[in-house]
Amino acid sequence: MSPFFVMSLLFGLTFGQTASLCAPSEYTIHVEKRECAYCLAINTTICAGFCMTRDSNGKKLLLKSALSQNVCTYKEMLYQTALIPGCPHHTIPYYSYPVAVSCKCGKCNTDYSDCVRERVRTNYCTKPQKLCNK
Repeated sequence: MSPFFVMSLLFGLTFGQTASLCAPSEYTIHVEKRECAYCLAINTTICAGFCMTRDSNGKKLLLKSALSQNVCTYKEMLYQTALIPGCPHHTIPYYSYPVAVSCKCGKCNTDYSDCVRERVRTNYCTKPQKLCNK
């Protein structure tokens, strides 16, 4: 085999790996309601990872279609519901959350995704914690 072919093959394999780093990833959500006695720690999956992005310094010279701002987002998802323990009878004790089944690189859809940078870390419990494995 020629050195050019080997280098091309290695480049293709390397690029293929970097382009496919968007995948479901384990994540823990902490959920609590003021009326309930416990905080629920829910293990789920979210979409996370790297997507190729093209953004040129010459934005004025290029068409918008040449610029790409892709994010790792849901391709398929389903919703599951958990019961928050220690809630009084007059409170709805259920919490529904998304579970990533598969992911893709694409435009961020604000209907079901947070498309801004994380500002403040608020994923913690202030009450005693119960774990929910799904």
